[in-house]
Amino acid sequence: MELSEKMSLVTGKSGVIEKIVGENDLLVERTLAELGFSKNSSAQEVRETLQARLAHLDSQLYEILGRPDLNKMSGVCDKLCEVSVSLVDSKNGLFIKREKAVELLEKYPPQNILDFFGYKNVRELIEKESFESVFAALRFTQTTEWMHKFFDEAYNGLKPEDFEERPLQLKVLEEKWLNVAEKFLEKKYHNVSHLKEFGIIFIIPLKLDTPGEILRIFTLLLHYLNEVPFYSKLFRKFAQSPDFIENLKSLLRGDVIENSKFKIQNSKLRWLIIQRYLAKDDENDPRLFMPHVNPEAEHWFKAQESLDKLGPTFAFWKGLDFVGEFFPSTSSGQVELVSFDLIDVVMTLVKKGEVKYLYHQQEALWNKIFIEYFGRDKMNQLIEDNIIKSYIEL
Repeated sequence: MELSEKMSLVTGKSGVIEKIVGENDLLVERTLAELGFSKNSSAQEVRETLQARLAHLDSQLYEILGRPDLNKMSGVCDKLCEVSVSLVDSKNGLFIKREKAVELLEKYPPQNILDFFGYKNVRELIEKESFESVFAALRFTQTTEWMHKFFDEAYNGLKPEDFEERPLQLKVLEEKWLNVAEKFLEKKYHNVSHLKEFGIIFIIPLKLDTPGEILRIFTLLLHYLNEVPFYSKLFRKFAQSPDFIENLKSLLRGDVIENSKFKIQNSKLRWLIIQRYLAKDDENDPRLFMPHVNPEAEHWFKAQESLDKLGPTFAFWKGLDFVGEFFPSTSSGQVELVSFDLIDVVMTLVKKGEVKYLYHQQEALWNKIFIEYFGRDKMNQLIEDNIIKSYIEL
């Protein structure tokens, strides 16, 4: 039975897929008309024009944020952080106490960082380089083996009382971390990341000399300002559970049920909960073609809503997160999918077209389908209630 038929039986709603297709077509036509194109235009023309539109927006944002220079912001994040925080209703989170975090690090000393700076022990390292900088730097200074050992062993001893409520911290790392971070940047494709369990969002101070770079950094900040509180809420939810540590580690790993373990039962309709972008690793992962929802796409939706608050100039991208269209390809002679999603466009722009991003749009589309049947609030509640088992059963 087709998905639409199954969903209709569950919800009593019909014609939902057709409605979404019609909305997509309308938004594509409206956007193309504003850009001076049509559906007969080439994929390359449309993609490059969307990127040009975004590059112009990027330059405007650069002025709004006071022409940020990351190399001069390690002490004070200035307007980049101030404006991003002002746009998001982000409250305190539940994070590992700093004293406990340092205690864990003393049991598993990060030798690469200690050797780099020439410090004798973890206490001296924290005092001289700051808590936020050191824990952020673990991601790109320590080996994968060390990270797995620290995560798998050190976290086993954590208890709910080792956590506390405190504000999120945004940190631009000092310039001296830049050379150490090169491998990390190549792996992650961007220089903004976060540590959910410590409440830290950090920026590695790259030079802002690529069109789209400031917009990418700013939207990533908005994204993480939504994502970290989302997970912090789940930490609170599971704090009184006897499986607290296993649930905590599952959330931090972003577990997704293995394909071989996910059996579809005829009596029930199941939607996977996919916490990360599987397409980054394998665009043909079979789970991407199963009905699923993705909290990442919801964090990006909220980031876009926050961006809209900066003024009408940013409204061009409103509602385009799930929108895409096939256009004639000048290179293959076939057709090529173009994403109208702001994040896909900005990521493609910054990578100078070397990678054509599509997965943000595709995940937003799956969320859109679910939302049209149940509503956004219901989707978010079902994700929270079922995220550990990794699927929603309807």
